[in-house]
Amino acid sequence: MESILQGHERIIDRFNLISFSRGLIGGLSGTMLMDLVLMGVLSALGLPALTCFSIVGNTVARFFSIQGVTVERAIQLGVITHYLIGPLVGVIYGIVVAWIKTLRVNTLKKSILFAILYVEIISQPILATTPILLKMTVPVTLQWYGGSFVMHLLLAVVLGAVVGYGLRLENPINHR
Repeated sequence: MESILQGHERIIDRFNLISFSRGLIGGLSGTMLMDLVLMGVLSALGLPALTCFSIVGNTVARFFSIQGVTVERAIQLGVITHYLIGPLVGVIYGIVVAWIKTLRVNTLKKSILFAILYVEIISQPILATTPILLKMTVPVTLQWYGGSFVMHLLLAVVLGAVVGYGLRLENPINHR
């Protein structure tokens, strides 16, 4: 009996490791795609390609300044923040989907739709800090949210595809 339970624990540990790694890969690759598309669009519009990183970095710097800590180099801070949060969001998604059985969907379409819902909801508190801390005007805030929605949609599609496909590979019951 004990060997059966140990074997079950190994399967669960392997499943959690796979969901963690798929979430990390999905979050990182989704963040990279989002940033590449964003930099391309900004460049095509004649704006600096690193504008988003600058905005994110300025938001983080403003948050730290409220705490009495001075931080410079907004673009680098924005890149670091973006590449910490994106993969972290992916890891959390991968783990949550693996742990909660009802969230393990059996189609790629459902996995992507769930990831879109997850990313768009979880990003709202983070996105709200920018207009508040940087005191953005209403038109700039609407532009911020519109652009962020589209960019996070890209991240979510990649995340949902990577995690959904990875979980389907590990669960032979879902193969048809």
